[in-house]
Amino acid sequence: MKFFRLDLLTLLISLFILNSCKNQGTVGLGLNPASQLGGTLVDTSTVLTNTVLDDSVQTFPSTATVVKNPLGYFNDPIFGTTEANIATDLNLPSSYTAPSGTIVVDSARLVLQYADGFYGDSVTSRYTVNVFQLNTKFNSAGTYYNDTQWNYNPNALLGSLTFNARPHDSTKIYNIITGKPDTIKKSAPQIRIPISTNFVNTYFFNASSATLASSPQFQNLVKGMYITLDKTKTTGPGGVFMIKSDTLSIYYRNVNGATVDTLLVQLPVSHIAAQIKHTYSATIQAELNNTATSRGTIYLQGLAGLRTRVSFPNLLLNLRNNLLKKDSDIVLNRAELVVTAIPGSDIPYQPAPKLSMYRLDLAHQRLPIEDGNVTGDSRALGAAIFGGYYNPTTKSYHFIVTAYMQDLLNNRTVDYGTFIAPVDTTNKTSVDIAQTIATAARTVAGGGADKTSPYHIRLNVIYTKIVK
Repeated sequence: MKFFRLDLLTLLISLFILNSCKNQGTVGLGLNPASQLGGTLVDTSTVLTNTVLDDSVQTFPSTATVVKNPLGYFNDPIFGTTEANIATDLNLPSSYTAPSGTIVVDSARLVLQYADGFYGDSVTSRYTVNVFQLNTKFNSAGTYYNDTQWNYNPNALLGSLTFNARPHDSTKIYNIITGKPDTIKKSAPQIRIPISTNFVNTYFFNASSATLASSPQFQNLVKGMYITLDKTKTTGPGGVFMIKSDTLSIYYRNVNGATVDTLLVQLPVSHIAAQIKHTYSATIQAELNNTATSRGTIYLQGLAGLRTRVSFPNLLLNLRNNLLKKDSDIVLNRAELVVTAIPGSDIPYQPAPKLSMYRLDLAHQRLPIEDGNVTGDSRALGAAIFGGYYNPTTKSYHFIVTAYMQDLLNNRTVDYGTFIAPVDTTNKTSVDIAQTIATAARTVAGGGADKTSPYHIRLNVIYTKIVK
């Protein structure tokens, strides 16, 4: 019972000290000299950091809760260039009966709806998007990754559009009303790419009855579409859009004797796969080539780009050496990892709004660290408390890693690899650990090598030495 009271009192006092102390790098804040292991954490090499490539990611079928697909071309002055393309299928409408009379196609638009998450230059850049026809059918039963190479016909340009980034502006479109005058309505932000009316006539209105008998038959003929930004015509730094759905909308007139009516038929896109290409700058490539020593700067990038490996050998070794004396136990009251963006790296592109932290098991499969395992570890206090969100005031990210450090200290967990990487902000209830294409943002932060830098990565620990 004495130990229980001491532990509770120590925890309360320690948390009070952590919240009030300006320098949270102090280690060993105890109750009194008899139960305190003194010392100050000044050796920043206790956190070793290296920038490494992220794993490839399956983009179809998507395993994400919220599906967002990247489309863009972005020339980042620090990271290099990123290209994101989209391959899709094309389906027959769920219900359609060809009207009697003559059909005249007025226009067709491939509608790409914006999702949240545009990253890049929305002011000075101007974009040109091209739509091509696939040579090989999009296989809805297949599996595609971000590095899949798509076979398309560069001479079969179905449509093109030059536009400015307006991911938050609504769009006015025609509301087609059968038998009545059409109206104008406001719709969600979207890109509307003109598609060749010859393509529409050939593959839909003038197609054989066998082709139009079912979507599989239709897809065997159409194959699918490949959507990409034209690098030669996109001006400025560019950017990456997030797309959540698309539809081929066909506007046509039905001429039946003296009666002319305007109609709309929509060919839905059911399946989308993203293709991502990173071409890194000399700065990034140098970091990727040097993983033998801890680095002073770390680079994190979404779109299955870059992550940072972190480890804590010196701090844990020092604490373990004290445990080996067998005269005491060490209880970690709080451990917090702080990642700080390097000044200037947030202009003109803001750091990633959210990072995640995870570890690998013996088979090198991803697992949440104990503090992020909100459904499997009672010590995890929830996704919001675990942290990882960017604070624009302090320009930093904070992770609570108390349980993970305690388990490492007590040899309950082996560090087979611990990583920090960008994730999407959509999920609020759990901690994402999978590689993702749902965010294109990036972060440049201080690493663990330069202990003189005020922006170095820090592990703040408060613990209590309990004398046996």
